[in-house]
Amino acid sequence: MASTIEALPTEVVHLIAAGEVIDSLASVVRELAENSIDAGATRITIAIWPEKWRVRVADNGCGMKLEDLQKAASAHSTSKIRICADLWKINSLGFRGEALHSLTALAELEIVSRPQGVPALAGDCGWRVVYGYGGQVMQVEAAGIAPGTIVTVSNLFGNCLERRQGLPSKAQQIKAVQTTIQQIALCHPHIHWQVWQNDREWFSIAPAPTMGQLLPQILHQVRATDLQQLQLEIPNPNDEEGLSNLSNSKLELAIGLPDRASRHRPDWLRVAVNGRMVKSLEIEQTILSAFHKTLPRDRYPICCLHLCISPQYVNWNRNPAKTEIYLHNLSYWQQQITQAIEKALRINPTTIAPAVHTSRVGKLIKAAEQKGNYNVNPPPTLGEQNQTRHYLKAVGQVNNTYIVAEHPGGLWLVEQHIAHERVLYEQLCDRWQLVTVEPPIILYQLSQEQVSQLQRIGLDIEPFGEQLWAVRSVPALLQQRDDCADAILELSWGGDLQTAQVAVACRSAIRNGTPLSLPQMQQLLNDWQRTRNPHTCPHGRPIYLSLEESALARFFRRHWVIGKSHGI
Repeated sequence: MASTIEALPTEVVHLIAAGEVIDSLASVVRELAENSIDAGATRITIAIWPEKWRVRVADNGCGMKLEDLQKAASAHSTSKIRICADLWKINSLGFRGEALHSLTALAELEIVSRPQGVPALAGDCGWRVVYGYGGQVMQVEAAGIAPGTIVTVSNLFGNCLERRQGLPSKAQQIKAVQTTIQQIALCHPHIHWQVWQNDREWFSIAPAPTMGQLLPQILHQVRATDLQQLQLEIPNPNDEEGLSNLSNSKLELAIGLPDRASRHRPDWLRVAVNGRMVKSLEIEQTILSAFHKTLPRDRYPICCLHLCISPQYVNWNRNPAKTEIYLHNLSYWQQQITQAIEKALRINPTTIAPAVHTSRVGKLIKAAEQKGNYNVNPPPTLGEQNQTRHYLKAVGQVNNTYIVAEHPGGLWLVEQHIAHERVLYEQLCDRWQLVTVEPPIILYQLSQEQVSQLQRIGLDIEPFGEQLWAVRSVPALLQQRDDCADAILELSWGGDLQTAQVAVACRSAIRNGTPLSLPQMQQLLNDWQRTRNPHTCPHGRPIYLSLEESALARFFRRHWVIGKSHGI
């Protein structure tokens, strides 16, 4: 079998933006785990001993033959690239050939490996190699091992103790190791992870078909029914570099529905490109903008995004840290991300599975049971029931506030004011229209800041006398309202154009307590279902509550045999 690990030519080494790849226990785990993934592993076991500064990573990947093992820790030796052109078509997580060589200068390194397909005969199972400073092979011996690789790093920074003193506390380093493993797992959900700390099992991550199905194992307060997943093929951008004939790129998205899952901090915006978590302020801002006016104030979305795009569109080598990348045609990818999030937030049978607000339904049923003559257990989670079409039919109104809507899977309660507010807000965003009013609206005692604010959102306002101002144009929705002057005064108190649009939508929406006819209710439901962000109003309040048929059937004991209920 031909050798697969080779030293890179000098001209390639000079092009690589090299950096200090080993700076903590977490960076050791990251580099070794990425090597395991590049080797095709589906099971990775990681063990750390923080007090001993030791890390061991074992996998069931392709393994290495002895010839490759003897080169593995040499400077700039890798099987991932060969020539300069390969830097622009990188499909692997590792490519610089730095990590193992760096470890030989900072720690004791041992690798035991056996290639796949090698017969398990005595003396021919695998090889154990111990490396010295600079990657020199110090010891070689045959070893019994299943196909795969075990890498052990011991006494990290033992020859430069000042490096240890400058690192965060052990607790922080352990947390960083956990975060590193979880981020890699999200990018590669098909892998089974077992993690040990000080010879005790610490945590494990079971494989899952998608990133979104894996997420609840990591973010425990989020349930599968709180998430919406989407996988799309997206065309590559037309550009001047002649790359448009490449196969389509892919986008995988898992988001927390804004009426069910959000965060106090923007700490769960995860962006991955071609299998690695990256930092991209531009893409993170795109995600935040796509969720604008769907969450309450000071709340942030949960969003995991994975872009799988042709390597020609990615420059991994622009910054020594592989998490810092450069995307060609960035604005195009931002547009695709925005459209994907908008699609995921819509309510339609192809993009959203029927999920129940389990906790809310449970509270409603519990409250109802307390007033009844018998008690039943709350219904189980209903997120796994079959998909149903979300065609809503208005059947009534509760307290002139909630529209009762029927659909094949059960019934929904929709709060009419905030549903209408969402409809009007999106219409205003799409068609912000100011109309002239005659006679003008006269306002009294406005400050200069209020006047400037009204001018900032486009209203035509001018002095009309001593402490009087004439407003000659207003938003079209407010033109016929008796409280138009009060609304304009409200708009003068600050905020940008979008804030003004929210205020106009809120003031113009159907008030709770307003009786509606069935056609009026149906029209509102139809308009609301077509909005881009139907889960919440622009202030972030949830708009609807779903009560699935299976929950109702369980509560009313429809599975009981009638004869038994009569004692027959």
